[in-house]
Amino acid sequence: MEHEQDLKQRIVDAALALAEPRSWEVVRLHEVAEATGITLDELRVYFREKEDIVEAWFDRADAAMLHAAAAPGFLSLTTRRRLQRVIMAWLNALAPHQRITRQMISGKLEPGHLHIQIPGIMRVSRTVQWFREAAHRDAAYVQRAFEEVATTGIYLATFCYWMWDDSPGSGATEAFLERLLGIAERFAHATLGPSAALPGSGLEPRA
Repeated sequence: MEHEQDLKQRIVDAALALAEPRSWEVVRLHEVAEATGITLDELRVYFREKEDIVEAWFDRADAAMLHAAAAPGFLSLTTRRRLQRVIMAWLNALAPHQRITRQMISGKLEPGHLHIQIPGIMRVSRTVQWFREAAHRDAAYVQRAFEEVATTGIYLATFCYWMWDDSPGSGATEAFLERLLGIAERFAHATLGPSAALPGSGLEPRA
């Protein structure tokens, strides 16, 4: 019997394959079930609605990001490089279906889709928390709140830039992210002093 996780991944792959020559909007669950070789009722066990497939797609990016954070030598990097590494790993996981990813996000932003917009906001928050955990950010109180706001802004701005980036290997996005991290570093030092290490900072807090 096929492993549950393997079947879930095959369903996601089938949905993406159906969307590539057309668009995400026109893909229907009955088509996904047929392409996967299962019934609609079987598909419903894993995905209650089409939006759940979108969530599973972004779950892959989260997993890729955490995998990158487990690579040898990761913790020897500066905070700035750690954050750069995990954000780019997240985006690179989505790169094979960049256009479809853009369409998924556009669908979430359509007026009247509050039922997916509110969970979408929660997803952004959750992903940012995983970025911070992966980068081993342990700040508390005011500095933690500042880091979360800064990381969220950097992540969303970079994600928006990436969605329209057609440069080889998303090189333009990586350069854009590097600029944002530099701005975050300078702003952190100007507002909280040299003892603070915010996301993007190449310096660690002084003892």
